[in-house]
Amino acid sequence: MTSAKSARRPHHWRRDLIELAALFTAVAVADAIANLIGHQPDGPYLLMASAVALVATAAFHTWWARRHSHAPPSEEADASTVGAGAADGTGTSAGEAEGAGGIAGAEETGTTLWRMRTTVLDAPGSLAALCTALAGLRVDILTLQTHPLAQGTVDEFLLRAPASLQAQELSREIAAAGGASTWIERADAHDLVDTPTRVLSLATRTALDAAELPLALRQLLGRCTIHSLPAVSVTGRATGQSAPVEGVLEETVMRLRDPSGGVISVERPYLPFTPTEFARARALVELDARLGPRVPRSEDVLTLPEGNEITVRRADRSDLAAARAMHDRCSHDTLGLRYHGPVADADRYLDHLLSPRFGRTLAVQTASGRLVALGHLLWDGDETEVALLVEDDWQRRGIGSELLRRLVALAEEAGCDSVYAVTQSRNTGMVAAMRALELPLDYQIEEGTLVITARLSSEEAARPSAPTERARR
Repeated sequence: MTSAKSARRPHHWRRDLIELAALFTAVAVADAIANLIGHQPDGPYLLMASAVALVATAAFHTWWARRHSHAPPSEEADASTVGAGAADGTGTSAGEAEGAGGIAGAEETGTTLWRMRTTVLDAPGSLAALCTALAGLRVDILTLQTHPLAQGTVDEFLLRAPASLQAQELSREIAAAGGASTWIERADAHDLVDTPTRVLSLATRTALDAAELPLALRQLLGRCTIHSLPAVSVTGRATGQSAPVEGVLEETVMRLRDPSGGVISVERPYLPFTPTEFARARALVELDARLGPRVPRSEDVLTLPEGNEITVRRADRSDLAAARAMHDRCSHDTLGLRYHGPVADADRYLDHLLSPRFGRTLAVQTASGRLVALGHLLWDGDETEVALLVEDDWQRRGIGSELLRRLVALAEEAGCDSVYAVTQSRNTGMVAAMRALELPLDYQIEEGTLVITARLSSEEAARPSAPTERARR
């Protein structure tokens, strides 16, 4: 961009010399006229009229000069300035120029935001052909990323198009301009954040909380399914899940070595991963590995109706011994309602449940430091499960409802569309806690197992639920 300083005209000494000579000539002429007219009867009046005319002429000249020296540049001048700057690397790129007003423009009536990805030949003019086709459709390019491949290049666009433009027409024009394997979906204002900013934000979240890694990967890569596959099962058997340090990329599936052991599997069947996306995901996992286990340490002190104070905080594997002691104090019926299986196996699940890799856990402890309740928010692929366990002596005091409310708030913060709870129909406490959320609920019963799904967004409420598979698991 050309600065104001460099846009000023250079100083010319010849022009100053000419103006000085003209000034002396004007003074000499004025003196001669004054001597000639001043001795006439009407001389003073003529001199006054001349002075007024001279002042008016000077004022008009000054106004005219200022008006034209500050006139706005023409559109042609603007275009040439931006083009020249872009050519030498100092101009505003198309994405930056449009992105400055992108957020406001996206809200304008009659426009639609689209995310588009297409593959073109790695040859001069390929990208220009795409841009020309988009310009013919009156489509603005807000951002552009390129993903080099072994053969060809994947170009990813964020577009602002007329609302009347359909995805089929856009895809057809892109194909005619040389694009292949084109993928298009609707975008929103959140996509206007440029990629470096989004990656830095996700890295910050991951650095603060180990439980954020699966969520950060999902936001980085778009709609995808993420599974954390442990190296050892809850029964202590080796699962055989492993991956090389550098990870594995297989088109629509990437497998990354989990820093805590096992594998992080990411699947996106509708769109293959690019090497650039694989490198970004691997960098996030490496950051998590270097920082080690970490959970934010924040505590909230609450007062129960009977006056007892409890503390609600995040829990991790350091609470394993206290959680097992709570299991020992719980009745077989309470453990059976929570774990849906043999009570003797309950302790085996704790190491998995308290790992931040599989979700977030909230713990409730008394003033004396005893752990009396656990609430789990578990990442289950692209879905989210909530689970509660409250020690018998502390039930019916509102602890479960308070934990559930906080877990749902964490799910909303993480961008989840819904949460589900797997329990039994006779577990009236869990059913009442879910109803107390005052959210749209779906119920599914199969072989005595009750699955309750709470929908957190209007978009998710419009989708059909499929909890049968969860109930079987």
